[in-house]
Formats: sequence, C-alpha cells, structure tokens
Amino acid sequence: MARVIAIANQKGGVGKTTTAVNLGASLAVSEQRTLIIDSDPQGNTTSALGFPKDPSRQSLYQTLILGEPIEKVTIDAQVEGLDLVPSDRNLVGAAVELVNMDDREYRLREALRKSRDNYAFILIDCPPSLDLLTLNALAASDSVLVPIQCEYFALEGVSELLDTLTRLQKSINPSLAIEGILLTMYDDRTTLSKQVAADLRSFFGDKVFESVIPRNVRLAEAPSHGMPVIFYDIHSKGAESYMLLAKEVIANAQKRAGEGIERADTGTRAAAAGAASSSGNAGVTSDDGDSGSSGPSVGPE
Repeated sequence: MARVIAIANQKGGVGKTTTAVNLGASLAVSEQRTLIIDSDPQGNTTSALGFPKDPSRQSLYQTLILGEPIEKVTIDAQVEGLDLVPSDRNLVGAAVELVNMDDREYRLREALRKSRDNYAFILIDCPPSLDLLTLNALAASDSVLVPIQCEYFALEGVSELLDTLTRLQKSINPSLAIEGILLTMYDDRTTLSKQVAADLRSFFGDKVFESVIPRNVRLAEAPSHGMPVIFYDIHSKGAESYMLLAKEVIANAQKRAGEGIERADTGTRAAAAGAASSSGNAGVTSDDGDSGSSGPSVGPE
C-alpha cells in the first residue's frame, strides 16, 4: 500500500512544487511507482511536468466535487512509473463548494482508498494556505514533508506550522506524522543559511533530512521546459540532491516496514544514469553556471 505524503507549508515560495515534481520523478526512476496529486489551483506542478493549461482536461476538481473516480482523472506524467492527477483553475471554486458537503475534509482520502494499492508513494502538492484543499490532503496523508527555505523568517514560521499540524492530528487525522523537514534554497556561501540549518537540526534532530536542496540554476530552468530536473540536466547539483532525498524517503519507508535501512546514497548515480538513458530529452548536460550556492530560487511555487 502506498505511503501518502503531503508536501505542505503555509508559507509560499519555499519549494513545495519543485519538491513534488523532482522528488516524484526521482522516486519513479528509483523503481518506486509514484502518483503526484496537484491540489494547488495555480497548477504549477501540472505545468512543470509538461502539461499546459487545457480546459477540456479533467482534474482533481472532478474527483473532489463531482465524485469522479481518481483513476479516471489520472494521466501518464511522461516519466516511466510516474502518474499525475492534474490541477486547474476550477480548484479555486472547489475550496468554496466543499464547505457545504458531507465529510468535506475526507473526500480525497476516500477517493484514494483503491489507488493506494497501485503505487509505492503518493505525493500531494498542497496550496500555500490552510484551506479545505490542504485539509483534504492532510486528512488523506500518512505524513507531511515540510520544505523550509533557509532564511530567518522560516524559523519563525516553522513553530506555527507544527502547532497547526498538532491541532490537525487531534481533530482530523490522528495518525498524521512528520515525514521530515527539508532545507531548500540553501546557499553555503552565507552564514545565515548555515545558521538556519544548524538551528533546525539542533531543535528537530533527525526529523530534518540529511539531504539539502541548494539554490540551483538548473532547478529554476527545468519547469520552463516541462520536465523534472533529472531529465533536464542529470549532472546538476539539483538533480543529485533530489535523488539523495528520494533515497532517504525510500529508506524511511523500509525502516517503517521493518525491512532495514538502506544507505541514503546507495544506487543514486545508478538510478540517475538509468533516468538519463530512458529519457530522449535530457536537456543541457554541462554544469556551466550551476553551483550549489548560486542562481535563482528553486522552481515555481
């Protein structure tokens, strides 16, 4: 049965969409069949995977509001082993329409009951707000992955977020756990990034992923080409970081299942090489202008 992971943070611009797209692709090339659900009305996850806006395409709206089986709105994400439930602008109205529905917080959980048997992981990209779309995602999830930008205000917001999750555990989903805190947009040239990382690790310990996502040119460029960074530039530090994160997530799942812990870096380059050979459109292969500490923020949000 799939492990359902919501990628959530009430703060925008922290890398939720970038993480959903690139972690999902990295899990898929690691032979973990994965479904990504785009529950953000902005639809950035959908477009980052190469699907432009299409009013005729069914989306998560049809499942949440009209009761359409989720497998009917699921599409092939153009990566072997990766599927997508797309978003569209109708989801803006869904947050309002859900208010008067029975079991309004649990409609996504019910929709996923059958699909969980078909995947190893289901990732849900949440909106940057605590509305009914996010509540549906958290009610349906086993755990929450929290991307946090390495800046001062992230430290202020993380305690508020965890307080919110505690309340949700009591009221909506008692089994909801913290999958991990992910440091994003890390710039190892700055004292601030290092201090934020050190403070978070000191406070949360092993709840913080060992993998760190750097500021990276290729991560920012890949969505405009409609592909995950592992297919755009497999040699970039962004691609390598998300492959390492995928290995950590897989190892955590194996640990919970009692199958033992796999080293986070085991098979990273082998799986990445497989991704490159299976993609006919690997994009730029040089690392010019690409360093772990330069370039714009990671991807769309």
